[in-house]
Order: sequence, then structure tokens, then C-alpha cells
Amino acid sequence: MSTYKLLSYQINKEARAGVLVGDTVYDVQKVTATAAYATVMGILAHWAQAKKALAEFERKISTGKSRIQGTPLKKTKLLSPVLYPGDMYCAGANYTDHMQEMARVMNQPPGPNMKEMGEKPWHFMKSTRASIVGPGAKVKIPPYSKAMDWEIELVAVIGKVAKNVSVEKALSYVAGYTIADDLSARDMMKRPKIPQSAPFHIDWIGQKCFDGACPVGPWIVPSEQIKNPHNLGLKLWVNDVLMQDSNTSKLIFDTAEQIAALSERVTLYPGDLILTGTPAGVGMGRQLFLKPGDVVKMWIEEIGELTHSMA
Repeated sequence: MSTYKLLSYQINKEARAGVLVGDTVYDVQKVTATAAYATVMGILAHWAQAKKALAEFERKISTGKSRIQGTPLKKTKLLSPVLYPGDMYCAGANYTDHMQEMARVMNQPPGPNMKEMGEKPWHFMKSTRASIVGPGAKVKIPPYSKAMDWEIELVAVIGKVAKNVSVEKALSYVAGYTIADDLSARDMMKRPKIPQSAPFHIDWIGQKCFDGACPVGPWIVPSEQIKNPHNLGLKLWVNDVLMQDSNTSKLIFDTAEQIAALSERVTLYPGDLILTGTPAGVGMGRQLFLKPGDVVKMWIEEIGELTHSMA
């Protein structure tokens, strides 16, 4: 079974698509002799063909039939693997433990979740070019926020056009999975001068969209390499203190259900990202928030680690 990872890396100030085999990064365009594969977005646009070429290259490396030289991973500057997606959809209130946590914060009873009420998955959107940063990024806390929160999320990367797909077939539209931190300015969540009953009371742009609001990475693990995306451990640490420790089995709407529901509303395209939700353990539940100098480390089983810091 293949074990390669797809990533973006920087060389001579240029973003290139790379394939990680073992602990070495190789230029995808070079190893496949395909100009369209110079970027990860280009690869995802031709994912059915590209993944076969990448698996074949990995086989040649493992059998010593390729002399192409790569760069050690530890000497490679990684970027966000997807530069830049067309759209980024983020699931809200989608873990059972997080729903219970937020109910306590708001002094509300832990009522039925949306699935139990017969509703469909609920998503908001984050900006892409402004928000997305890669491994090791230093994210500047906006001067207007004193309540910057963390949210580890499993990310599904779309690999082919999806419209009105069924739940049963939805995962076949996923090229692979990666990790994101859905950073949130909690003190920008509401507009205090607007009545709570008004639809304009909640400020999703202020809370979720600012420069560096979404660290993503370190790479994309092809979906064929993930045994079960709905049974993955995930953890987040702030300054080496464990804050989130859960499992994707606690998703309310799983990844397939989210893709199916989104594809009813809009067409999903290769490279689109779906952030599937965050579990309990966010800062808001503790009234503990990020400050300059803090280091956030995330881990998802079968994918790896993503680290960034705050400035």
C-alpha cells in the first residue's frame, strides 16, 4: 500500500508541489514529467491520474529504480498543502463533546443536536488567501481581539467535482485528509448593539476571518491510506499542555454526510476544503485564550503533526 504524502514547499521563493516518500521530498512535476502538476491545485484537478503516477514513483523509489534526487524533509520549508482552495467550508457545532462544552459555557441545558432534530449539517465559510498559512507560521493576533481561541479540525480535501452526491458515495470524492486550526476571535462573535433576535447579531467574518486565521498542513494524506476517517484520534496542545483530546467518532454529522449535504447546495470542486468540526477542549470553555508567544501543536492519527505559533 502506498504511504506517500502530498505537500507544498518553498524553493527560491516559489511554491512547488512535492511528494514525500520516506523522509525525502521530491518535486512532483519533475518526477512525473507533467507540467500541470507543478502545484497541488493542479494535481488535485487531475487527481485520478495523478495519484497513480505518484504511487508508481513511490514504487520506483522503494525498488531503487529511480535516480531522481530529492531534499530531506528536515531541510524543506513546508507551506500549506493547498495554495489556494476555491472555497473553504467549516462545520459548526459538530462534535457531541463540544456541544456539551459550549452548552455549559452559555448556561444552557445540553439539548438535542441538529441531527437529532432532523436538521442538515451547518457550515460557515472562512476566507482562503488571507486566512490560510502553513506549518510553522507565526499568526499575528488581531489588535481588536483579546479572546483568540484554538480549534483542531480534520480537513477533507475534495478531489473531483461533486454535485448532488449520495452519502454512500461521498467519500469517493475526497482526495485526502489534512489538519487545520480554525482560529477564532471569540470576542468578535457578537455585535452587542444589535438585538440577539436579529440575524445580524452574529459576526462570522469578525470571528473567523483574519490574516492567518487558518493554519493548514503539514501535508495531504491520500484517502486510500486512511483506514477510517471516522475513527481517528486527535489532540491539540498549547505550550505542551494538552487541551483537546478526542476522536472523530464523536462527529455528529460525519464527513460523508457533510459532503452530501454541501453538494446539494453548491458544486464542490477539486481543492475545496471541508473542515469537519472541532471537539471539546477549546479555550472558550475554560476562559483561557491564546497570547503572543504561545505555541499550538496539533496531531491527528494517521496524518501527523501541525505546529504554529502566535505573535
